[in-house]
Amino acid sequence: MCGNMSVPLPAIVPAACRATAAVIFLHGLGDTGHGWAEAMAGIRTPYVKYICPHAPVMPVTLNMNMAMPSWFDIVSLNLDAEEDETGIKRAAESIKALIDQEVKNGIPSHRIVLGGFSQSVKSNNKDMSVLQCHGEADPLVPLIFGCLTVEKLKVMLNPSNITFKTYSRMLHSACPEEMMDIKQFIEKQLPKIN
Repeated sequence: MCGNMSVPLPAIVPAACRATAAVIFLHGLGDTGHGWAEAMAGIRTPYVKYICPHAPVMPVTLNMNMAMPSWFDIVSLNLDAEEDETGIKRAAESIKALIDQEVKNGIPSHRIVLGGFSQSVKSNNKDMSVLQCHGEADPLVPLIFGCLTVEKLKVMLNPSNITFKTYSRMLHSACPEEMMDIKQFIEKQLPKIN
């Protein structure tokens, strides 16, 4: 994707008919795009192409410097933890390259949705819509982090475009109810073109 890191090509769920929209979905720490491609296939909309890239393998400070798929280094889960600004920028460039490729393939940028598991977002586009989901029983990323994130997003973006959904027994994973909420969000943002 970017730099000298060798990263496999993304897992892709092709559109069942001509692709007029795309979803780029990022996996969480230590995962790959394969599982999320399978999850996206389960909620697939026929005219949407789903792209699930794989993060490069790198040492992650949070996990005792063990090498694992990660979009950038994570030092700590503390609110005041130092952030890997260089790694975040490198990951953003890689995702921008995926978006640019889909635009070259004929999908307009306004028909591309970016999502992810255990990710945060920053944007200059104040009017973008955001669906943020969180498991109330998540032992890895406590619900308070999700609540703090949504409050921060409400300051950065138009609060009326932000939807925050929680799922009572969901751990650090996904559940069928959440996947249906994601499907509905995608279909609202990327309606069928006649």
